[in-house]
Amino acid sequence: MINPLAQELNDILKEATIFELFSDIGMRMYFPRGIISQGAEAKQHGHKANATIGVTMNEGLPVTLPSVVRQLPRLTTTESVAYAPTAGLPKLREYWKESIIEKNPSIKNKNFSTPIVVPGLTAGISYLADLFLSIDENLLACDPSWDNYQLIVETRRSAKLKLFQMFHGDGFNGGFNISTFEKAMKEEASKTGMIKIILNFPQNPSGYSPTSDEAKAICKVIKEVAESGTKIMVWCDDAYFGLDYEENIEKESLFAHLADIHKNVVAVKIDGPTKEEYVWGFRCGFITFAGKDLTQKHYDALEKKMMGAIRSSVSCCATPSQAILLKIFDDPERENEKTIFKNILKGRYEKAREFVETKKGHPILTPMPFNSGYFMCFTVNGLDAEKLRLELLHKKQIGTIAIDSSHLRIAFSSLDKRDIEPVYNAIYETAEELAGLKK
Repeated sequence: MINPLAQELNDILKEATIFELFSDIGMRMYFPRGIISQGAEAKQHGHKANATIGVTMNEGLPVTLPSVVRQLPRLTTTESVAYAPTAGLPKLREYWKESIIEKNPSIKNKNFSTPIVVPGLTAGISYLADLFLSIDENLLACDPSWDNYQLIVETRRSAKLKLFQMFHGDGFNGGFNISTFEKAMKEEASKTGMIKIILNFPQNPSGYSPTSDEAKAICKVIKEVAESGTKIMVWCDDAYFGLDYEENIEKESLFAHLADIHKNVVAVKIDGPTKEEYVWGFRCGFITFAGKDLTQKHYDALEKKMMGAIRSSVSCCATPSQAILLKIFDDPERENEKTIFKNILKGRYEKAREFVETKKGHPILTPMPFNSGYFMCFTVNGLDAEKLRLELLHKKQIGTIAIDSSHLRIAFSSLDKRDIEPVYNAIYETAEELAGLKK
């Protein structure tokens, strides 16, 4: 099925010779009116506040670790303009493997691959789709989910993104819905005997991470389904890993717990420095595999497969980004600098939570559970979220993201703490005005 936005472009192009030259992907491709498009509108009109793109901002500018700035003029020609190996700089790959162990102690004695460098986490997910998703095959994901999953899975691969309800309750009293997760897993297992699922924590758009008890329950379901004979591949999208603001959040990636949970389970970790090191534009990520029945020869073969995907798309990842990362990892001030920025984000999270707590029972805006990452998300009741977004943008000059018709995402990461209360107040007031509750 062709998306209406793709059809709109096709209708424009159908009179031209080039239309006859499109491939199947070319016919399906479009640019979504999602986060990037809405973010571009916010740059143009959101003069008071821009709470759209997941970047940490201070005083209107992206934050940068001083340890990164210190390295910028210090690259040799080899580090700046030479080609990097297809799978990435070996030292960087080894460092990232060590850092996975450091951040996930329970994986220390488990068997997992050396991370492969990819040109950003989005590319990593796209490569996994290329290698592991067939036409019309399902990829399970949470609802709501990041809009780029649909573009990658359905438009590029002609596969299907099958969503399950992520939450029970709301932002005041709710959490991960184990029941809907288990139901989706068992239904998929009964149909095909094979499951592919992507789990993103802290989640985009909701800003939620499982508690330790929820993480155990998720792993328990996966193990039970695997024990029934179902082959399971779990993609752990850890883009916002480590940005947790509550004590009861599971501190380790699900990847660490799934690495050797059962011979029928393959876990993949998609992560990188993008958010962890505050270097969004470096476009550098990592793909790491783990499985109880996987040996080094299997990991070597998987690496070659992934290298083929990289080679046939971007050839290799950018050398300067990798070289700078290697240098900053040795900077003794880096961890202290990261702590400062994490505390800034935590302060913004706490301010946003404090405000929405005063609005319990609001008839239009209900916060989804959130406890981590860059975002929080409202369920919009009785109004179209896109209509609310446009009203905020053009009447209040505040940029937000309409994930779909009933969810509005706010990136508190990009709001200075002093701006959070007036921005949230404007969101509630605008929703009330549109609903006719306030004149």
